[in-house]
This record gives sequence, structure tokens and C-alpha cells, in this order.
Amino acid sequence: MHITLKNLLDIENNIKVCLNNLNINNYPKIIAVSKTFKIDKILPLIENGHVNFGENKVQEAIEKWTEIKKTNSEIKLHMIGKLQTNKVKFAVELFDYIHSVDSEKLAKKIVDEQNKINKKIKIFLQVNIGDENQKSGIHKNEVHNLVSYCKEIGLDLIGLMCIPPANTDPEVYFGEMKKLNQSFGFTELSMGMSSDFLLAVKYHSTYVRIGSSIFGQRN
Repeated sequence: MHITLKNLLDIENNIKVCLNNLNINNYPKIIAVSKTFKIDKILPLIENGHVNFGENKVQEAIEKWTEIKKTNSEIKLHMIGKLQTNKVKFAVELFDYIHSVDSEKLAKKIVDEQNKINKKIKIFLQVNIGDENQKSGIHKNEVHNLVSYCKEIGLDLIGLMCIPPANTDPEVYFGEMKKLNQSFGFTELSMGMSSDFLLAVKYHSTYVRIGSSIFGQRN
């Protein structure tokens, strides 16, 4: 068995054990974050039926996934990195989910490009839950206005996303995100990465974004 597949299966099992212990039934979808990794590390997962993959850069995703998606219609590609408005056209054509919407300008651009090709992308709003100056995302006090705007212009908004501050206890932020997400009635929540995904599922994350624990350390 290929090491990346073994890693994924181990993660799936760890999540099941965690959820059973907590008596939680909502098993999250695992986004295998394949940014910077070549296709030879990704194919074992595809061949085993894994469908959710994440990329940070539009150009890399185009080069890596365009042909694969033509022959694997089940694959769902997630844009999890910062999206520049000049790349939205290409992102909308290729991706199925965008997790990093954080402004009205970006939201409007996505709607405009969607309408041109009659395609609906599923959208998460990225919340800067730790109020970090260097990090993308909107302040939690601004979420309500952006949610209203996205609904007004017809975005398929399904939930919120966050990346907690490094070197802190993520549980505080996951708990806050769970409450914020529920306040809007969203059923999907994107949070949790290699270092903290088991804590994220404890707070009902429905999409966890896992890279290094599946593919190994990036060069």
C-alpha cells in the first residue's frame, strides 16, 4: 500500500474513533491538500476512491488537475488559498468549492464569472477568527454584512472557514466558530488541519483540510 493512502486511512480511522468517543455522528469530509505535491503521490488516493482535494494556487491547480478532472467526474476540487480577483475566472472554471472568500469585491467577481458559464461554486467565507493582521479573512464583526451580501447576489454560501492562530489553543477558536456558524444556520464548517483536525471535529467541523499528515512534509 502506498504511504499516502496508508496515511489517509489512518486519519480516517482516528477520526472515527474520536467521533465514537464523543458520540458525534457527523463524519467530516477530508480534503487532501495536495499543493506542491506531484501527481504520483495523489494518484493512489484517487484510485482508492478519494474525491476531495485542496489546492492553494490557481495556476498549479490548472496544470495538475485539468486533465484528471476530465476523466474523474467525481473529484471535487477545493480552493483553500487566497484568491486574487484576476484569477477568479480560472478558479470558477476548475474548482467546485472556494473556502477563502473574504470581501464583497471577490464575492461579486465570483458571481459574475459563474453566470458566464452557468456554474455554481459552493462558497465558504474565511473568518480571521484570531484578528491577526498578517492573515486573510474578515473580522467576526463583519461576517453578518458579508453573509447578507453574498445571499443577496446569489452566491451558494454553505458555511464559514477559519485558520486559528499558530501556537495557541485552537479549541477556543473552534468553539467560537461553531457558535458563529450556527448563528447563520449553516450546516457546513471548514476548519481543522494536520495539527488540530481531531479538535476541529469535536466542534462539528464538516470539512478538514489535511496536507502534511497525508503527503508528508513539503520541501
